[in-house]
Amino acid sequence: MAESRLTVVLLIVTAIGLASGLMILTHLLPKLVNRAKVKKIDDSPYECGMAPYGRVERHRFSIHFYLVAMLFILFDIEAAFLFPWAVTFRDFAADKMFVLGEMGVFLGILVLGFVYVWKRGALEWD
Repeated sequence: MAESRLTVVLLIVTAIGLASGLMILTHLLPKLVNRAKVKKIDDSPYECGMAPYGRVERHRFSIHFYLVAMLFILFDIEAAFLFPWAVTFRDFAADKMFVLGEMGVFLGILVLGFVYVWKRGALEWD
């Protein structure tokens, strides 16, 4: 029992130490870099290296950007559910057809949703 508590305490101390160390490092490292070599464009909040144009804080993103992002998250979560299910499918002894049917319904609903957003034009960038 004491060994498991020691393990948990060591894990917590390591996590706090690593998080604190990384936070301190992110504040000290930019001061160590020669700031004369860094261009002003590299300090901008945009990481692509292009100069922002116009009033960037007022720039509105297209709704398609958010729709594609939400669809990506949706299908990423689907994959996260599908892989463990596929690995443990062999362990279902008596209910294999029931479990297979449940996954078929799950995938069917997701495919219908994908077809719906595809037909509505949510994936087109005009």
